[in-house]
Amino acid sequence: MDRAGIIDVVVIGAGHSGLAMSRVLSERGIEHVVLERGEIANAWRTERWDSLRLLTPNWLTRLPGSSYSGGDPDGYMTSAELAEFIANYSKWAAAPVVSHTTVTRVTAAAPGYRVATSQGDWWCRAVVLATGACKQPITPRFASEVPARIQQLHALSYRNPQQLAPGRVLIVGGSATGVQLAREIQSSGRPVTLAVGEHVRMPRSYRGRDIQWWLFASGVLDRRIEDEDDPERARRVPSPQLVGSSGLTLDLNALREQGVEIVGRLMGIRAGKAQLSGALRNACTLADLKLNRLLHALDQWLEGRGGSVGTTVPERFAPTVMDAATRLSLDLREEVRTVLWATGYRPDYSWLKVPVLNQRGELEHDRGVVAAPGLYVLGLPYLRRRKSSFIHGAEDDARELALHLHHFLDGATGSRRGDRDPAAHLGSPLGSAP
Repeated sequence: MDRAGIIDVVVIGAGHSGLAMSRVLSERGIEHVVLERGEIANAWRTERWDSLRLLTPNWLTRLPGSSYSGGDPDGYMTSAELAEFIANYSKWAAAPVVSHTTVTRVTAAAPGYRVATSQGDWWCRAVVLATGACKQPITPRFASEVPARIQQLHALSYRNPQQLAPGRVLIVGGSATGVQLAREIQSSGRPVTLAVGEHVRMPRSYRGRDIQWWLFASGVLDRRIEDEDDPERARRVPSPQLVGSSGLTLDLNALREQGVEIVGRLMGIRAGKAQLSGALRNACTLADLKLNRLLHALDQWLEGRGGSVGTTVPERFAPTVMDAATRLSLDLREEVRTVLWATGYRPDYSWLKVPVLNQRGELEHDRGVVAAPGLYVLGLPYLRRRKSSFIHGAEDDARELALHLHHFLDGATGSRRGDRDPAAHLGSPLGSAP
């Protein structure tokens, strides 16, 4: 068996999170390697639909020590442009990436972990999991009840409308992915029915500024997970209904005007008929209420600063338009040719053979510090902050976890050289003070 090497830290994944961690480890002089199953930013190159653009403006695209420097700061990168940005960042940072190296198994072994790969094995004292949250598509159990003649695919496999059969498309899921695909597919001439449950309504711009400027400047994106009353619930809040296009608000009203049929959440399938929730009105009313609360909070923040941005008058948006009667079923056999699941993703840790997964297969961790000595995770939604899964959110999380990792490698039990350990309050699952 080939031994690829012995090293302090193995980072798994050369996306933006893995490279952010690599940079801050290099700043600390910690020897490490970054293992990537394909090319750098592989998921952005191979696992996104053709028209996808980031939901954050270019000026917010930044990683430790480097930020966007192009000529369109208020634009939105395509997935290919982001992949190029990340690849160029890797070169600039001289990241020790070993590409085309698939991790097949991680096990506990002296001096810490053995990382088996398609190119040999690594032994290390610590491992950082930076493989991302969007690896395995989530579909409901009743997907097997969809009639066989109807095409099914998940958003992970979707690339463009030409993949789809002519005829009506049922899109299940009304978050960012679902509304973007509904708009694109409806525009292709295929009628769309969008099944919507809980969702987060959000305008593309507010009072003359991109909504992400407001969330960034006001500190909303810096809110920490320990400040939430229900952290697990906060981590499962759907992604906001946004599209990467300047000034274009893509909510249910906009889709309805385009001709998209809006129905309630898909609850099950029986005898070829989709059973739809009758609670669509409640879901939309709650989304409208939360939107207005957010805008009011942003107005208060601005007033507290004594400043003005764009239009000085607070804006409010029309309530979500609802049909007089709620549709409760949809005959898939007669009305639908394709079911497109925009129902989310989960991480894939099938290769992690360390007892840190719960009964649902989820990683047990406390803000990125996994319940095993020397094991860390980065890049999950709301890992430490609301911005944790954003490109620009990787840096702060990486710096805090790298400090914790540094103390772990040194065998320290507290702060060193006068620095306060931001992870010291975690109630460390390592069984001792970090």
